[in-house]
Amino acid sequence: MSGTLNKVMLIGHLGDEVKMHYFEGGGCVGRFPLATNETYTNKQTNERITNTEWHNIVLRNKAAEICEKYLSKGDKVYIEGRLKTRKWQDDSGNDRYSTEIQATDFTFLTTKKESGAMPVAPEQKQAAPKVEPTNTPADNDDLPF
Repeated sequence: MSGTLNKVMLIGHLGDEVKMHYFEGGGCVGRFPLATNETYTNKQTNERITNTEWHNIVLRNKAAEICEKYLSKGDKVYIEGRLKTRKWQDDSGNDRYSTEIQATDFTFLTTKKESGAMPVAPEQKQAAPKVEPTNTPADNDDLPF
C-alpha cells in the first residue's frame, strides 16, 4: 500500500461547552474536550475500573456554529476527523506540543436541548454510525456513561 491514512472516530461526552473564536475575515473555530471511557474488571480484586481519555476537538466555520448552538456539556456525540499536532514555545522558550482532533464529520447522539428538528450541515452525518455491541445483553447495565 503506497498511501497513508489519518482518521479518527470517537463516541464520547462533551466535557465542557463549545468555546468559539471568531476571525476578522468571518471564519470561526470551535473547540471542546471530549471524554471517552474504557471500563474493565480487575481479575485479582474483582473491582470495576474506569479509565477516561480526554480528546481536544476542533471544528471550523459552519460546523463549529452548529455544535455551539445545539451541544452542551455532557451531550453524547460521534466525531470523525484527523489527528493534528501543533507545536509552540511557552514563556520559558520550551517547545510544547498539543494533539487535537480536526473534526470533519459529526453526529449528535443525545442532546440536553431536545430539539425536534436539528439542521444538518454538509459536515454532519445524517444518522448515527452502526456500532457492533461488544458485550452480551445481560451486560448492558455496565455501560461506563
